[in-house]
Amino acid sequence: MFRHGSRFLARATTMTWRRPFATDLQAEYVADSNFAEAWKKVVPNVDPPKTPSAFMAPRPATPSSIPSKLTVNFVLPYTSELSGKEVDMVIIPATTGQMGVLPGHVATIAELKPGILSVHEGNDVNKYFVSGGFAFVHANSFADIIAIEAVPLDRIDPNLVQKGLTDFTQKLNTASTDVEKAEAQIGVDVHSALNAALTG
Repeated sequence: MFRHGSRFLARATTMTWRRPFATDLQAEYVADSNFAEAWKKVVPNVDPPKTPSAFMAPRPATPSSIPSKLTVNFVLPYTSELSGKEVDMVIIPATTGQMGVLPGHVATIAELKPGILSVHEGNDVNKYFVSGGFAFVHANSFADIIAIEAVPLDRIDPNLVQKGLTDFTQKLNTASTDVEKAEAQIGVDVHSALNAALTG
């Protein structure tokens, strides 16, 4: 296998990538012409279906200079915490560590771990505890943060966090199946992060 490594490496360096990495949406929806023609042959009386991207608003173009503000969309499955909010900085709890996002940040996709999401706007700092999710940072100074669950830090009861941590630690020690161990470990991880957020 190693004998062929140089050949594969040479091929990789001469390949042209058809789709460069970008998190921006195209300016307008463009249907796949081959699919549309094939659809019309089979079902001539019905318009071809649209993909989800057909219903999404396009992002503004990447500016030539770095904007002064970062536009943040922070959404949960059941609500939108921030929608098009212009802020100075966002600090997200990525799995690789705390990540600060400023205007002009390079396009990035980051997985979130349980921890504190800080939204900085002037002297005001709003902190949320997020249990997990993803952050999509676009090159045009937009950031989309999708969390599974989020709670403002000031609404968390420290006594309930301590009780939950004790309960899940006990469940982890007495778990007999892999599923029980995994569920208990998730509970321990989330409650440990909650405890660290409240105490530190």
